[in-house]
Amino acid sequence: PLKVSEILTWDAFTFAGMWINAFIVCVISIAWVKRKTLNSNEKILLLLGCSRFCFLCFLWVHSFLSTIYPYYLLVHPIIQLLLGAASIFNCSNLWISACLCVFYCIKIANVRNWFFTYLKVKIDRIVPWLLLGSEILSLVIGILAYNIIDKAVCENINFTCQGIVWKANIRIREHFYHLYFLTGFVYTISFMAVTFSAVFLLFSLWRHKRNMQTNSMSSLSVDAHIKAMKSILSFLVMYCINFMSSILTLIYSTNNKTHLMFLNYLILYAFPGVHSIIVILSNPNLEKTLYRVLSYVKCKVCMREDLKNCKP
Repeated sequence: PLKVSEILTWDAFTFAGMWINAFIVCVISIAWVKRKTLNSNEKILLLLGCSRFCFLCFLWVHSFLSTIYPYYLLVHPIIQLLLGAASIFNCSNLWISACLCVFYCIKIANVRNWFFTYLKVKIDRIVPWLLLGSEILSLVIGILAYNIIDKAVCENINFTCQGIVWKANIRIREHFYHLYFLTGFVYTISFMAVTFSAVFLLFSLWRHKRNMQTNSMSSLSVDAHIKAMKSILSFLVMYCINFMSSILTLIYSTNNKTHLMFLNYLILYAFPGVHSIIVILSNPNLEKTLYRVLSYVKCKVCMREDLKNCKP
């Protein structure tokens, strides 16, 4: 069984990630209302923030019920709906993260190739269809996950009523092997897309930075390229860690290695929030709004402290 401190740690990362992604959604939604339109980057970030916020919400609800009201999860079909919805938004999170990295690669990388030039020109028209396809694919995977979990739970109930526990465990594992294969396929495809795009973009930025330094270009352009390279490299490292944790979670989910599972789940819960912070700091509009909000909160806190000190 998990300790209370471990559950509270998960909840802390979950709440932090929810607030961070809610901030992204609110800022982009306000900009959408003001300008009546969104560019391709903002469309991806808006959908990414919504997916991560919903994914973390369902994770928190599942954690809350399994800790406070564990018997509620036995009511059909609460556990199926929770895990199925979490699968939909988790797949959406992974696919849209990959779409964001591919978008940056096509938009920023400087490659003289006819196909790459065609993608660079048409990318703004491709993005909506790419996002729609990602959501449809995530919905299909979520429905498949719901059916697999529902069959496993129903067979567990039937075998438990008959008293044949060892057959129940075997049949449940057979069902979940299909779910693990499906989830591993999603993880692998998105990881490959992110890795190839990030490495290609890093190589392009590094080569362009060298050319600018050779031609004595302005230091501001070089610093901007270095900042972009650091952001992409940090995202790639985080995505690799998240991918390895996801695979280890699938491998050891049938074993009782509690401490290893705690570490893997901690990384999975922290990834949506930490990566969203990197996205905010690499986006000028989001970064400016974040500093404005933090300065406003700091002023309010200072004013309250001054009022408390002024009281006799």
